[in-house]
Amino acid sequence: MRVLFFVCVIDVLGFGILIPLVPYMATRLGASPAIITPILGVYSLFQLIAAPIWGSLSDRFGRRPILLTSMLGAAASYLVLYSVTSISGLFIARSLAGFMAGNIAAAMAYASDVSKPEDRARSLGLVGAAIGIGFMIGPAIGGALAGEHLATADFKAPALLAMSLSLLAALLVLFRLPESHLSRGRSASGTERSRWAMLRSRPVLRWLTLAALLVIFSQSTVDSTFAIWAMHRYQVGPRTVGLSLLGLALVAVFMQTVGVRRLVPVLGEFRFVCLGIACWILGMFAVGISQNLTLVLAGLLLCGIGAGSFNPGAGALASQEADAHERGAVLGTYQLGSSLARVLAPFLSGLVFERLGPGAPFLLGCVVTMQAAWCMLAIRRHLRSPTEIVT
Repeated sequence: MRVLFFVCVIDVLGFGILIPLVPYMATRLGASPAIITPILGVYSLFQLIAAPIWGSLSDRFGRRPILLTSMLGAAASYLVLYSVTSISGLFIARSLAGFMAGNIAAAMAYASDVSKPEDRARSLGLVGAAIGIGFMIGPAIGGALAGEHLATADFKAPALLAMSLSLLAALLVLFRLPESHLSRGRSASGTERSRWAMLRSRPVLRWLTLAALLVIFSQSTVDSTFAIWAMHRYQVGPRTVGLSLLGLALVAVFMQTVGVRRLVPVLGEFRFVCLGIACWILGMFAVGISQNLTLVLAGLLLCGIGAGSFNPGAGALASQEADAHERGAVLGTYQLGSSLARVLAPFLSGLVFERLGPGAPFLLGCVVTMQAAWCMLAIRRHLRSPTEIVT
C-alpha cells in the first residue's frame, strides 16, 4: 500500500497541476464559459467510456499492466497539451487524457486486493487521500508556475512537469509495485457481463452508483466552474485559484485519513457517506449564495469535508458488492456514476453560468445532490444486515 500511495500521489499530482490552468488556456484562446466547461467535460466523457474496460482488463491481466499503460498514456496527453495552439487542440489533449485515465479504478481494485474486509474502507481512504494530496498540491504548483496574470501566464512548463511526473509514476509501477491480482489470464463470469446487467442484479451497487452520480455532479461543478467563477466574481488568476483548491483538498485529505480512521468505526460506512452528502449540500449552498470571501471559505470547508467523507465511504460500500476475482469490474462499474456526472456537470454548468449567473451552477449542484438522500434510504433497505450500517 505504501508504494501504491506514492504512485497515486505522483500520478494525480501531474493531473492536478493542470486543473486551474485549462480554463485560463481556453480563455486566452478566445473560448467562452459555455465552451470552457465542455473542454473539461470531454476528459470525463472518455473516462466514462474507458473506466469499465480498464477495470475488466485489470481483472483479466492484472493491475500493474493497466496502471502502467494509463500512466504512459497520460504522459502522452500532456505532451499534446504542451504544443496546443487552438481550442480543438485542447479538446484532443483532454480527450486522450480521459481515455487513458484507467488508473483510478485499477488503484482502487489494487487496494481492495491487498486489504482485509474490515480494513477496506481505510485502504480505499488511503488511495483517496493520495488522490487528494495530488489534487491538493498540484493546483498550487500549476498556479505558481503559470503566474497570476492571464496575458503572461506560462502554460508550457506545467505541462512538461505533468508529463515528467506521469513517467516517474510509471517507473515506480514497473520496478517497485508487485502484482496484487494473481488470477490473470482468465476472467470470471461476473466480469464478462454487461455493466448494466451488473447494476440490475445488485441493488446496493445500483443505488450507490446513482448516489455517486448525484454527489460527483456537485463536485464536478466545482471543478469545472470554480476558475471561471473566481475570474468573473473576484478577478483572480491561476495562482489564487490554485491556492484555493489547495485549501479545499487539504480538508478532504484530512477526512480521508484522520476522519476515516476515527469516524468510520463509530458511525459505520453508511452513516459516514450520509455525512459527506449533507456537507456537500450545505457547502454548495453557501458558495452559491456567497457575497463575501468568508462565506466562500466556509462553503469550501464543508465541501472538503463532504468529499473526504463520501468518496472513501461509498467506494468501500461498493467493494463489498464484489467477490475477490471481480473487484476491478465492480469498482469500474461503480465509477460509471462518477464518470457520467463528470461528463454532465461541465456541459451543463457552463451554460447555467452564462445564462443565470456565477452562483447558479453551485445552487444547481446543491439541488441535485439533495436527491442522493433517496438513494441512501434505498441502500439502507437493501443492506444485508444491520451491522453493515453501523460497522
